[in-house]
Amino acid sequence: MLNKYARALFAAIFTPVAALLVRMRVSPDAVTIVGTLGVAAGALIGYPMGELFWGTVVITVFVFSDIVDGLMARMLGRSGKWGAFLDSTLDRVGDGAVFAGIVVWFYTGGDNRFIASMALTCLVLGSIVSYAKARAEGLGMTANVGIAERSDRLVVVLVATGLVGLGIPEAVLAVVLVLLAIASLVTVFQRVGTVRRQALAESLPSGQ
Repeated sequence: MLNKYARALFAAIFTPVAALLVRMRVSPDAVTIVGTLGVAAGALIGYPMGELFWGTVVITVFVFSDIVDGLMARMLGRSGKWGAFLDSTLDRVGDGAVFAGIVVWFYTGGDNRFIASMALTCLVLGSIVSYAKARAEGLGMTANVGIAERSDRLVVVLVATGLVGLGIPEAVLAVVLVLLAIASLVTVFQRVGTVRRQALAESLPSGQ
């Protein structure tokens, strides 16, 4: 949903930034790596310290590198397989860091095992969602379906975590993580079903 409606808006906003970085001869790969390091720092340093709001602010700032590096690659004519691979791989590193940071805090100083467990569940299911798509594409099929794609999952958990850092009840984050886990599980089944239909169609004899 966010990929469909928000990406064009943010692309327009960050195009001047991307153009400036291109003029400064900054590599799109460098932006991708720095962005991932920033997200990981906000999640794995800020969250375990209990800085849920400021950790979220840092993560949010660096998350936008995912848009900037793509814009830069297109400006430079470098939209190739390597850039796509690096971007996709480091996206998973950043996503994992966000949920891992929540797990660490709520298992320790946050002292809320339920939230920690649900964040861990979302981490695992999110990995399966991403893997299902990647594996399908590796087999020459597609799995671009689901009610909980990466951008949706990330925005929802960041908003809820940041608000808890500002003082809203932790129950809000708990509910969000439960719903996110359910949506991720549904997405897994949607992608499995989509790939199964494609595989069965390919196995039918020609002309049927």
